[in-house]
Amino acid sequence: MLSDKLKEETKKNHQVLEKALIGHLRAIRSVSEYITLLQLFYGYFGGLEMLMDKAIDDKSLVDSTERRKTQAIANDILILGGTVPAIATGYNLPAIHSHLQALGALYVIEGSTLGGKIISKMIQQQLGTDMGLSFFAGYGDKTDEMWASFKNVLDTQCHTPEQEAVVTAAANETFSKFYYWFNKAPVF
Repeated sequence: MLSDKLKEETKKNHQVLEKALIGHLRAIRSVSEYITLLQLFYGYFGGLEMLMDKAIDDKSLVDSTERRKTQAIANDILILGGTVPAIATGYNLPAIHSHLQALGALYVIEGSTLGGKIISKMIQQQLGTDMGLSFFAGYGDKTDEMWASFKNVLDTQCHTPEQEAVVTAAANETFSKFYYWFNKAPVF
């Protein structure tokens, strides 16, 4: 199953990104610092989603529209009094020219929803507010169901080792580019 292989074959890049993200999260002590974090997510995910929209649609992923994250991030930024930034472009993003590459990038985005409950609790404790947490709330009670549904798409739409390699490469590139995007961030 590709979904199981992806976890193992992207583990290194995932851990590097996760370590950087956790460092940023632990350092947040103000709403403005949290807004900065959300702006980083918005910029990167916004660019990714724009590329993915050219390669994936409701025919290849029935609930592709529901899986978009940038509007929730923008709403969180605005409710907290921040401004929505520009999206990432060009070399800041992975190559997404095909449906399979889009699935690899979406693996990273969808996987980020799994840790959202933990992140939202952390932010809530650090800032003493429950405002601006819709992005990290993900799909709420449907998060596990949506993850299982996405893994099923991965497992049923990739039929050859070559297709699996394309998805895996795109997921790894998405993780590594996201890590570099985060490293551009100001230190809190």
